[in-house]
Amino acid sequence: MIPIAVVVCVMGGWCTVYLADTLLRSSSLVKNRYESWLSSNGFTLSPFHIKWHTGIFNRLFARCAHLNPHFLYIWFSAGMVFGVLAMFGSVVLLSKTLLQTLSQMMADTPEGSHEQILQVVVPGVNLPVSQLAYFFIAILVSGVIHEFGHGVAALREQVRLNGFGMFMFVVYPGAFVDLFTTHLNLISPVQQLRIFCFIKPSVDGVWHNFMLCIVALSFLFLLPIILFPFYYTGAGALVTEVVEGSPSSGPRGLFRGDLVTQLEDCTVRGVQDWHNCVQHLSHNPQTGYCVHTAKLQLSWTAGRAFKRLDGTMECCGNNSLTDLCFSYSNNVESKLFACLPVRKTIEASRTCRTNTDCQTDFIPSLCLIPSLENQTRLIRVKHPPQTDMLFVGYPSHLQYSVSLTNFVPRLGFLHPDLPVMLETFCKYLVSLSGALAVVNAVPCFALDGQWMLTAFLEATLRSVVPERNNRELIGFFFLLGGSALLAANVALGLWMVTAR
Repeated sequence: MIPIAVVVCVMGGWCTVYLADTLLRSSSLVKNRYESWLSSNGFTLSPFHIKWHTGIFNRLFARCAHLNPHFLYIWFSAGMVFGVLAMFGSVVLLSKTLLQTLSQMMADTPEGSHEQILQVVVPGVNLPVSQLAYFFIAILVSGVIHEFGHGVAALREQVRLNGFGMFMFVVYPGAFVDLFTTHLNLISPVQQLRIFCFIKPSVDGVWHNFMLCIVALSFLFLLPIILFPFYYTGAGALVTEVVEGSPSSGPRGLFRGDLVTQLEDCTVRGVQDWHNCVQHLSHNPQTGYCVHTAKLQLSWTAGRAFKRLDGTMECCGNNSLTDLCFSYSNNVESKLFACLPVRKTIEASRTCRTNTDCQTDFIPSLCLIPSLENQTRLIRVKHPPQTDMLFVGYPSHLQYSVSLTNFVPRLGFLHPDLPVMLETFCKYLVSLSGALAVVNAVPCFALDGQWMLTAFLEATLRSVVPERNNRELIGFFFLLGGSALLAANVALGLWMVTAR
């Protein structure tokens, strides 16, 4: 969950702001000047909420609204069509997500939750606290860019723009545009629909959400090309962080700046290869190693092997930190065990599955397979020029105890975390913009979908249902159903994240 220190800092900061505002307003010396300064600069303060409103960008909006009118007409018309399709598509997607959530709730295990397109995000649960900055900055950037498009859309449809603003509610940042509602009510339903596909009272427009998602996704795919003069890829997975005290740390473990090139006989060219190799090693039987028979000390095997509780065999002392029990077979006996120093035994050895795989050298060799507990693996991690790291444990512990990146700096002064930060930020832009595009399009009260549905019904049902009250009643029931659908998804999704 969210650390107590973060909650205390947020609450303490807001209490300080509110206390300072109260003291300044109650002071007879500075009250008038303070309130005048707030009013002239467009600031509004209330508990846990700060809003800034300005008209200094109105000329910029007006200039952009008159640039290449033909292109803007096509652009906003395409946005109108997309908004209508997104409104119906969001209902289908939310219905599918709700059915998936219900099926997971009735199942014994919540498997398959990763297949859901939409998921409720809870900081500290499925959103790491260390990535909250990416989350909120992505929301702010998305809001500012899209509200700029909102203002251009309104001015192009001859709706007066009163101003642009930004706000902060608790820790949630956002932006908005202030429109002259009288002008908005006078234009045609089609013009309203064209604007409502871009305008929303709280954060973003559906069309620009989608376009920002496309731009961020394109930047993410082109990032290796953009950073090519400074970083190269395809040589391995660069370690950027190792969890302290994890099995991957230690004197012979991995360190920041190490380049992992191989896990056993599985080549690693990037982060995805790393994950694929770990999954491959965890889902397949333990790899064996070709060892010369001269290294085997048969005297160690006699009477030393015993069964563990899970049925596997052990032939070394429980306190041994350097030795490991290996199983092998020869021409005489089918199953033998030897307790050997693991690093000396498998150093520079080829991997194998059977003795046949080792019959390539003139020196007689046998295939020795580590005798470990179920689901535990011995994994040899190559990160030249350092000595191989030998990992013994659950593969998932290796996978998640190390942070990696595909980008290797060409020069020593380049920071390895810069590409990671750009990648993470782009991923948040993609996921947030895509999610907001879907959620905002839902025909739900107080969202884009409410105004889009109203304008759509006015444009399509005017000749079929001439009475305005009847059209509004139809729209009310649609909005009621969409609101219930969204509320059910949020409530059940929140329960799935926090309770399971």
